Amino acid sequence: MRSVQSSFVLVLIGSLVACGGAAPPPSAPEPAEAEAAAPSAAASGEAAEDGDGKKEEDAAADASRQIPTTCEQKGDVCVPPAAFVKRLCSGFYPDVALSLFAKGSPFTRGYLTRDTEAWNASGGSSSNDKLLFDEEVLILYHRAPDTGGMVVSGAGGGYDVLRWDGTCASLMTEEVRQHVPPKPKFAPIPWKSLDEKTREAFQADEKVGKIVAERRKECKGATMGAVSAKCEKVDKQMGAALIEYVRGGGALPAPGALK
Repeated sequence: MRSVQSSFVLVLIGSLVACGGAAPPPSAPEPAEAEAAAPSAAASGEAAEDGDGKKEEDAAADASRQIPTTCEQKGDVCVPPAAFVKRLCSGFYPDVALSLFAKGSPFTRGYLTRDTEAWNASGGSSSNDKLLFDEEVLILYHRAPDTGGMVVSGAGGGYDVLRWDGTCASLMTEEVRQHVPPKPKFAPIPWKSLDEKTREAFQADEKVGKIVAERRKECKGATMGAVSAKCEKVDKQMGAALIEYVRGGGALPAPGALK
């Protein structure tokens, strides 16, 4: 009998030891810990969205630097993309102007209805030379009239235009028309401001190269101040030859992207 009792005691003690040594079940996460994990996931999502937005902004900025070859129809004019125009008129790009005015380019040309002071509403470079009656320009952007929400008869807004010299100008609607005059005028191309490769392409043409060489001889590098009458004459002849070359489809190197 004593032996049985001893066995029972040993079994009972073993059971108690086994229960005391078992690992407790995992506890559920505290509410505060769960709440802390949720913002972390949300922040990761927001970071990904910010990254995608930055990529889209960079792509749009890069696109606005590229020289367009197609236009966007805006009413009765076909113009370059607005983002490109904004960047173009905030700087000075005479080589780009030659590309946009090239034969076969799709952009709408306009012609001045009167002599007009040159000013640039975009804040970029503008010429000191007036726009002249019948001067050819390239229409870049149509500015809607600011009437404060009222309907005003005859309020036609205006245009931002590009001149042959690479500067932009802002005109009232009545200052430009699309009818081509018998003898259009052109803003003088700034020879010294052109890229060296562009100048080389002009000089490679037999007719243009001859006039450029004659101008260099007569003007000796000067085109302003005290210059001879012959220098002034040949300088105008060179300007006309450059424009004739571009309008006639003469080959020029593609200009680089805008800054």
